[in-house]
Amino acid sequence: MSVAVSYPGVYIQEVSSGVATITGVATSIGAFVDCFSSGPLNDPTEVLSFADFENQFGGLDSLSEASYGVQQFFANGGTQAYIVRVTSATPGKGATPAGIALENQVGGSITLTAMAADPGSWGNYIRIDVDYGTSDPTSQFNLTVTEVNVVNGIPTVVATEKYVNLVVNSSSPQDAAAVVNAASQLITLSEAASPGPRPAQTGTASKAITNANATFGSLGLAATDTMNVALGATAIGTTAALGTVPTSLPALASQLQSLLRGLVVAGQPALPNATVTVVGSSATTAYLVAKPGTANASDYLVLSDSGGLATKLGFAAAAANVQQYALGGGAAQAQATPSGGIAVGADDKWDLVNDATGVTNALIGDPNLKTGLYSLMNVDLFNILCIPATMNLPDVNAAAVATAATSLCQTRRAMYILDVPQTVPRDTVLAIQTWLDANAGLRSRNAALYFPRMDIPDPLNNYRLRKVSPSGTIAGLWARIDGSRGVWKAPAGTEATLTGVQSLEYQLTDPENGVLNPIAINCLRNFPIYGPVCWGARTLFGADQMADDYKYIPVRRLALYLEESLYRGTQWVVFEPNDTPLWAAIRLNVGSFMQTLFRQGAFQGSTPQQAYFVLCDATTNPQSSIDLGIVNIVVGFAPLKPAEFVVITIQQIAGQLAT
Repeated sequence: MSVAVSYPGVYIQEVSSGVATITGVATSIGAFVDCFSSGPLNDPTEVLSFADFENQFGGLDSLSEASYGVQQFFANGGTQAYIVRVTSATPGKGATPAGIALENQVGGSITLTAMAADPGSWGNYIRIDVDYGTSDPTSQFNLTVTEVNVVNGIPTVVATEKYVNLVVNSSSPQDAAAVVNAASQLITLSEAASPGPRPAQTGTASKAITNANATFGSLGLAATDTMNVALGATAIGTTAALGTVPTSLPALASQLQSLLRGLVVAGQPALPNATVTVVGSSATTAYLVAKPGTANASDYLVLSDSGGLATKLGFAAAAANVQQYALGGGAAQAQATPSGGIAVGADDKWDLVNDATGVTNALIGDPNLKTGLYSLMNVDLFNILCIPATMNLPDVNAAAVATAATSLCQTRRAMYILDVPQTVPRDTVLAIQTWLDANAGLRSRNAALYFPRMDIPDPLNNYRLRKVSPSGTIAGLWARIDGSRGVWKAPAGTEATLTGVQSLEYQLTDPENGVLNPIAINCLRNFPIYGPVCWGARTLFGADQMADDYKYIPVRRLALYLEESLYRGTQWVVFEPNDTPLWAAIRLNVGSFMQTLFRQGAFQGSTPQQAYFVLCDATTNPQSSIDLGIVNIVVGFAPLKPAEFVVITIQQIAGQLAT
């Protein structure tokens, strides 16, 4: 646009160069589909380390081949992966969520139902605390959600969330269900059809003590007051006398706590960790809340009268609640089984033999609903797909999963590392040959196959060796080579060592390697000094007889990298005027990207002309294409192909050399 001039002088105008820089996409983002002990279902979740995977999906699980694959992926150089958790599609076999319903008092009406955010037994370790220490203790409540891990009877906090000043009122901005569901990673809340008032406090609560600082004497406490104490239905005994009458609620709470901890049964303190706290504001409304301090979340105290203390403080039986609401726990006191009978969280049965159909359907999923592996359609970019569970599926089921996975990878410009089913062991050269011959329909430019399986130490089984499929380890290896050498470097050779691999299930010889390599089965070898290494880099279209352009993994992956980078980097072209200036800008744009790769050593040739070309002019864009709104860009490149065979010729010299 020209500058509007109005006065004598110098005008400066900034003009765009018309060049939109193309940025290369990532090349080694992994994707794993399997069952896991926790985590969201059918929702691809990014993890950036194995510790991240442990936090979100529970870590290693003996039923989950992919959990070991993820561990190997990060151990061998992977840095980013998407995890898709699935569960069996067979009724009664899939994972179920833990839940609990919160009542307003013992034997009262249900106000809220809490369910674990995701199915699985992990939800049975979620605890909920309710207290009335709010800005309005008469109507609001606080909710504390805690995930615990109980080891040797000692609970350890894993994660905690707290929500304050809540109400049970769907029209209020402080509505408990709305607030919690918008933020919680642990639970979801739902309100009863006709919800009662707020849920009962956890612990055993006194009556509401209003304006306690001014009217504390009206409680009528006496030095001789005592009360009976029971843990649930089990009587413990009678407390000692109150003694000196306190003059404040905090002092009273401290004395009551000492009385509870002083109870002795069979010569031992019965409640050594009991607590009594003040909840709320003593200047307005406050409560005394007693908890037994035991590890069992369903334990509760019943405080009744022997000497007037329980009556004066209002420790009514209807206020005797569990010390914490326990998801998946037995319904007791002011907690109940949710409607529909859902209560105890259970893990997926994940029976790959007797429930092969349910597992297969779960892994494949529905492309319309975007479940199973098709949930990866919601991911912006992934490059390497691994489904290690196929190793334990029957042949027909494994082939169905592999077919769907290969199709998805072709659509998304990704690679699939195929894990061979092992219901019939295929850890010999003849067995793997026979299987591939019978499943030749699985050959694809976007797939690769590695042999044999590997043995890794299993932390869940005293570090005994466990047979695992190669895909996770190889995906990590690809990522490591990409980072150090580039996607155009074959992920094989003496630098392609397999970290964490103790041994291989079959020790290949050179002649056996020579049988498998020509039919595109990539071999894993164990060499002195180097240890286990990857010794092959062919796609499943890399059989010698097929003579395919994309015989080699680095060539295919480089092509996919170029396609995805150019696809994303030329979006600016859409709706631009389709004429000579646009074509020149495209050539400059794409040519600059290709030149950068050439200088990095991605192509053959000593000059750019030998390495690549970019065509976008009148020859590629005739008037017929322009009339259809089409701009044609032709990009060619000379790929680097790996030196699979190194031939050294040694010749003996006959006779003496002239001096």
